[in-house]
Amino acid sequence: MKWLERARRWARGIKRDVVVLWLAARDRRVPWYAKLAAGAVAAYALSPIDLIPDFIPILGYLDDLVLVPVGIIVVLKLIPADVLADLRAAAMKHTERPVSRAGLVAVISIWVLLAALLLWVALGAPAAVR
Repeated sequence: MKWLERARRWARGIKRDVVVLWLAARDRRVPWYAKLAAGAVAAYALSPIDLIPDFIPILGYLDDLVLVPVGIIVVLKLIPADVLADLRAAAMKHTERPVSRAGLVAVISIWVLLAALLLWVALGAPAAVR
């Protein structure tokens, strides 16, 4: 189980660092070449389009497991240490899960309304409405 916990920590670090890159691409304290690289790596990491499609066995996940982490490591080395510390702190705030009871109620309400609408259509809407 030790390796599983390490893998989870590594994945959380990757997720945080993608947010760091996204923030770095917009921070004026970051040099232009680091902004360009940060934007490119963050866009690739967050994009649903991959260099190698995921449905290709083994190679499909190679870019996610190798290219993205290597890109993150390279770009993080381009960002000044003091700025990187600030960006990591800001990224931690962005990656914390927000709690919103109003949002929960809104999402549940939408699902209930959609279910009611589907049930109404499936059972036969009144002829005057059709």
